[in-house]
Amino acid sequence: MTGRPRSFDRDAALAAAVEQFWRVGYDETTIATLTSAMGVTPPSLYAAFGDKERLFQEASRTYFARTCEGMDEAATRPTAHEAIAEMLDGTARAHTDAATPPGCLVLTEPRLGSQRAAVRERLRSRLDRGVRDGDLPAATPTDELAGFLLAVMRGMSGCARDGGSAEDVLAIARTALRALPPPVDRGPLPPD
Repeated sequence: MTGRPRSFDRDAALAAAVEQFWRVGYDETTIATLTSAMGVTPPSLYAAFGDKERLFQEASRTYFARTCEGMDEAATRPTAHEAIAEMLDGTARAHTDAATPPGCLVLTEPRLGSQRAAVRERLRSRLDRGVRDGDLPAATPTDELAGFLLAVMRGMSGCARDGGSAEDVLAIARTALRALPPPVDRGPLPPD
């Protein structure tokens, strides 16, 4: 017996669940609010996604993958300063996008500590590359700086969730950029 076919778009339902968890967090989200937001019945939710915890895990993985795409794209910039500037700018704009809930699910949801650790690792990795490439001083404390930048991003998310404007959140990003060590002066270029 194959069972009844699904009568809803699973990807659209998952996107609605992501938004519900993002908007109010795991603890405040109920099966009733999920089914209402997703446009499904409780039996359909359980059949398609399992319980609330498994739905949350899938929803947060989906959200995190999108977050990482933006960070990974920014990390390709030629210098660490440019990469971090783009990461912070993208973060500010995403946190204040009127088409989505304010802030960031990964940065505010207590259950997503491992994802925050992965964000910190991406930041540290890009800073380490900046040291290797010579655009950051060799003595740059990349792990500490990555922790600071993650804390800044969490603060930007909190500002947006508290009603801060895009300009408010971008101002935090600009201030954080001033904490980066100045680029290494490589001197004049040799003549051709």
